[in-house]
Amino acid sequence: MELRDYVRILRRSWAVLLLATLLGVSAGAGYSLLDPPRYSASSKVFVSTSSGQSAQELAQGNSFTVQRVKTYSDLAKTPIVLLPVIAKLQLNMSADALASDIAVSAAVDTTIIEITASNASPVMAADIANTVSESLTAAVEEIETTDAGNAMSPVKLTMVQQADVPSTPVSPRVPLNLALGAFVGLALGLGAAVLREMLDNKVRNERDLQALTPAPVIGAIAFDPKAKQRPLIVHANPRSPRAESFRTLRTNLSFIDVGTKGRTFVITSSVQSEGKSTTGANLAITLADAGARVLLVDADLRRPKVAEYMGVEGGAGLTDVLIGRAELPDVVQPWGKSKLFVLPAGKIPPNPSELLGSRAMAELILILEREFDAVIFDAPPLLPVTDAAILSKSVGGAIVVVASGRTHKNQLKGALTALENVGASVSGIVLTMMPTSGPDAYGNGRYGYGYGYGASEADVLSDELAHKPA
Repeated sequence: MELRDYVRILRRSWAVLLLATLLGVSAGAGYSLLDPPRYSASSKVFVSTSSGQSAQELAQGNSFTVQRVKTYSDLAKTPIVLLPVIAKLQLNMSADALASDIAVSAAVDTTIIEITASNASPVMAADIANTVSESLTAAVEEIETTDAGNAMSPVKLTMVQQADVPSTPVSPRVPLNLALGAFVGLALGLGAAVLREMLDNKVRNERDLQALTPAPVIGAIAFDPKAKQRPLIVHANPRSPRAESFRTLRTNLSFIDVGTKGRTFVITSSVQSEGKSTTGANLAITLADAGARVLLVDADLRRPKVAEYMGVEGGAGLTDVLIGRAELPDVVQPWGKSKLFVLPAGKIPPNPSELLGSRAMAELILILEREFDAVIFDAPPLLPVTDAAILSKSVGGAIVVVASGRTHKNQLKGALTALENVGASVSGIVLTMMPTSGPDAYGNGRYGYGYGYGASEADVLSDELAHKPA
């Protein structure tokens, strides 16, 4: 993953990261509240030895003392020292339990032993530290004395610093616990966000499409929560950003090389509910607004939607022409004030695939290419049925609609494979339902919308469509 991928993850998952950090801080605060406060007190013991007056004797005595300090530090946490402490202070614990509350340290090359005791009571912490120092002094004197009756111990321990009663607890360390909780929460949140990104199998942006297919991305349509109420956004609100995105699609479509097939396109998708029918209808309107003679054909003979969206009579249409029940001029209906015509699906037949792959359909396509500058076929999704793949063989190319954040990568792969298996070309990919905010938002990157199109551009587009390849 590249750096921009991690930046994208942070932008997409900022709410998760914030929530994880807050949970970590809450956990640190909860631990601090539940952890009872403990106080720490320290006393110091100086270790000295009896030595002669000469320099050699002094050096030997000092070396002996330094060696003994380490031994006495270990001795301070043994039962011989701690049992008298327990008895004197009347502590209800064992020697091992008391040893865990005591820390003994000595700096290198020094003869001072520091004894630190911790306890829930500040007074008890100071008493334990002082009493352990006294008990260690007595134990060393007893152990080091060779003859209790006649000889004195060569080593002497002297308490040089008594433990004072502490005023502030050493634990819990609230700032540290909060900081540690925030760090752990943030790390877990980031790990979860990266894992979710790696396991995400949905198409969300152009980069995902580039990894799946070399077909160009010719348009990106912003998500509109009111799309079902106003499917013909180009007609209902021509100045909206979503309407402008369809005009951008129209412009990009004019640069597609469709060879000798003419400007006939099949609008399809991987699965249903990706916005293919509304994309086809709005694209047809924008092409007609540019001055082209356009026919929108409802080739979805299973769940036709064009007649409903365009508000035309759908009782007779494509199926009637294919079976010879009606003539083409009788079922083609004009729409609006531009040169846009609509051919509804007609009655739903029992054999849609056979009709779309028939000789009659191939001959009808040739007629439509001669009569119109552009023909848009709204076909069923590719994965459930083969209708769109069959129809795509006979037209200029297929425009595959992909819903951002809904279409799975495997679904798109399967749809493109279905077209490849029949030798149909993919003219381009249209991303629909693009989010309006976030790292994958409509308008990020090279997609955007202008402030409208002038007459000069409409004339250019009309001229391009009128001079279609022979």
